[in-house]
Amino acid sequence: MKVVLGISNRHVHLSEEDYYSLFGNIEMEKVKELVQPGEFATNLFVTIETPKSRIEKVRVLGPLRSYTQVELSKTDCYTLGIDAPIRTSGDLDDASVVTIIGSNGVVTKPCAIVANRHLHINHEDRIKLGLKDVNKISIKVGNVKRAILSDVYIKETPNGALELHLDTDDGNACFLKTGDMAELLF
Repeated sequence: MKVVLGISNRHVHLSEEDYYSLFGNIEMEKVKELVQPGEFATNLFVTIETPKSRIEKVRVLGPLRSYTQVELSKTDCYTLGIDAPIRTSGDLDDASVVTIIGSNGVVTKPCAIVANRHLHINHEDRIKLGLKDVNKISIKVGNVKRAILSDVYIKETPNGALELHLDTDDGNACFLKTGDMAELLF
């Protein structure tokens, strides 16, 4: 079965508390709806800083969450001089400490991860595809530089739209872009 790819660039999810620390009363505006229902790109950006370096213009995604998480690629981690762990969204165990700089303030906390490869899916589609008892799959990608990528986690949410998320390092290594197709191997 084929599924559409979403190549995920570095971005930030913010808790309500950290949002107000970084932006005060500035209103978060939707700039673009994302494929996953209720998720959107906002008009806001932050700078991510470590003692070694900084990355500016990192997009804030909405809506607000119960935790703050900075999702980076391994290449970004090299730039920042950190060794962020590969984690599922929301799993901040051993997350790297970074400073997030907004227009109104600064937050420093352990919140930087490299998001694992994952397939967004809802329960109905999971059952239809025969993935009920499967937690990880492999995928075949690419036209110019083909590859089989393993350890793609199944991320089931009630309203999940079927979409495969890879970070920019995976995407660039295989000459992929958002909208390309991948073949699920299970």
